[in-house]
Amino acid sequence: QVQLVESGGGLVQAGGSLRLSCAASGRTFSSYNMGWFRQAPGKEREFVASLRWSDGSTNYADSVKGRFTISRDNAKNTGYLQMNSLKPEDTAVYYCAAHRPTRYYTNSERRQPYTYDYWGQGTQVTVSS
Repeated sequence: QVQLVESGGGLVQAGGSLRLSCAASGRTFSSYNMGWFRQAPGKEREFVASLRWSDGSTNYADSVKGRFTISRDNAKNTGYLQMNSLKPEDTAVYYCAAHRPTRYYTNSERRQPYTYDYWGQGTQVTVSS
């Protein structure tokens, strides 16, 4: 079992930055693929970014590419989502997710919520215009 706890959300003006953290406990996080998703009111949960543990490769939604960066510090058992040039449409609850792959997962699979076994409770990000 892996427990995930997000932090770092808050209220920021458009054009500002935030860094979300995802602290993992219970198992060694380094062998887990990690993802960030978000859900705005009245909308479905959507993919934001993912990171593959084996080679560090990353994958981003088109809406955040070039503005957001996913990373991790295995020594701290923590993942991050650096968000720059924030826009009001980025307002949502952001969730960290993880799964331990037993095979190779494609970029397409890593964009799907059903791929992930473990989820944090979410952290609210609000971007004002």
